[in-house]
Amino acid sequence: MYNPKPTSKFILFSLVLLLLLSFLALSICSELDLSDDDGDDVEALEELIALDEKEDSHQQNAESEFVSKAQRIVLELNNDNTKRAIDGNEYVLVLGYAPWCVRSAELMPKFAEAATALKELGSHLLMAKIDAERYPKVASTLDIKGFPTLLLFVNGTSQPYTGGFSAEELVIWARKKTGVPVIRINSDAEAIHFLKKYSMFVVGLFDKFEGPDYDEFTKAAKMDNEIQFVETSNAEIAKHLFHNFKATNLFLGLVKREPEKYTEYEGTFSTERILQFLDDNKFPLITVLTELNAARVYSSSNKLQVLIISEPDNFKKLVEPLQDVAIKFKPQIMFIFVDVREDNLAKPFLTMFGLEESKDSVVISFNYRSNLKYLLESDATPTSIEDFCSGLLSGSVSAYYKSQPIPDNKNMSILTVVGKTFDKLILNSPENILLEVYTPWCITCETTSKQMEKLAKHFKGLENLIFARIDASLNEHPRLQVDDYPTLLFYSADDKTKPITFPTKSSAKDLAALVNQNLKAQDPEIRDEL
Repeated sequence: MYNPKPTSKFILFSLVLLLLLSFLALSICSELDLSDDDGDDVEALEELIALDEKEDSHQQNAESEFVSKAQRIVLELNNDNTKRAIDGNEYVLVLGYAPWCVRSAELMPKFAEAATALKELGSHLLMAKIDAERYPKVASTLDIKGFPTLLLFVNGTSQPYTGGFSAEELVIWARKKTGVPVIRINSDAEAIHFLKKYSMFVVGLFDKFEGPDYDEFTKAAKMDNEIQFVETSNAEIAKHLFHNFKATNLFLGLVKREPEKYTEYEGTFSTERILQFLDDNKFPLITVLTELNAARVYSSSNKLQVLIISEPDNFKKLVEPLQDVAIKFKPQIMFIFVDVREDNLAKPFLTMFGLEESKDSVVISFNYRSNLKYLLESDATPTSIEDFCSGLLSGSVSAYYKSQPIPDNKNMSILTVVGKTFDKLILNSPENILLEVYTPWCITCETTSKQMEKLAKHFKGLENLIFARIDASLNEHPRLQVDDYPTLLFYSADDKTKPITFPTKSSAKDLAALVNQNLKAQDPEIRDEL
């Protein structure tokens, strides 16, 4: 079982993930299917490699007309009607948007489509939207601070939206929050109609819609924000919904549109276990990372994550055999495809590994519990990826640390240290070392670098003292844990395990005094002044 000891975080690890999550804070949660099992499904991979066919003008016009009608169902809020709408309805789902916001523009047709579906279902939820740029005071009173923002008002009190942003996910979340967490199906006709509308769902079979097991099922349905729950007391209907169903009086299963279509729940019915079952199984065998599902993928950290960053054409060759690999490691590993052309998604990961210029497919992994990262350092093939995954679980794959190429330090007064030479030049060196840790974007690092040059010149010829510097943006080492730049670390020749931090705002004279102080016990030939 994979259980590494926790270590400190990588330099930039938290920062890069924070940037990712900040950029995608308004992302939505949905999976894109890689299979072509179902003709009704969106072909995610084909979209990514631009193989989707253009719709004819008649179909486009029909869709435009549908969206236009759907948008008329959504109430447009303004200065005059907002308070009346919020106070006069038990449930109101409000979309705050700005005309210039791209994500708002992407969400509004889905919001309108959801409004149409909810109206057809007889929902009492009022769907409304407000142009927060045109009506800033009203938007402020509703606590709309970014775009797009979704808020559910229940009897005038708001709560944040926590579901996905596809029309289907909007409908599921809204129905759950307004008192309809489970859909009951009593006939084959209802089952057929249901299957046309939902791409993923949980089906439960019960003799009677009561009792402890049923109560746990409905509690789970209310607590889950993403997946539609459906119930029936008819075994034939259950089989219609879950084709692998075996006759029993009590059953629960998850249905998805992908190669691993049916997953049966095993064990006693408890809310916590049902929710854990869904969390473990709701993602596809291979999840396509998008701006829409990124936040949801990043937050699913109960498994190791293996990411394949590649051109879609190259990845397409791996998909089928990789799905078999994913099945083998399903309980422990989540497989994710990242289109290398999507800079906002791929570049932060590549930067973390120092592989921004890589032309080949890159396979990486993260363990969020230990904050360790790993790199497949051979060609990406189904076999090499399977071996990589086995090694991750057994602990035989070493954690990856970035490093620049080893430089030539001949005749240099200040040595350049990289990740690969940190052990040799710092930890295993018999000399005292003053190390400058810097980054290119650090505003004050240049001043500290000049101080280091003065110190190196002043102490030139002192054999037991070495000056060195390392670019922490391009080099990592498990024994170098720095959160602030610049940082000056003095490694005593007697003990390299506990470096002494020098104040970087000190003058060169004060720094020289600190160096003298730490060297005095080791070398009588000390120069006290610059």
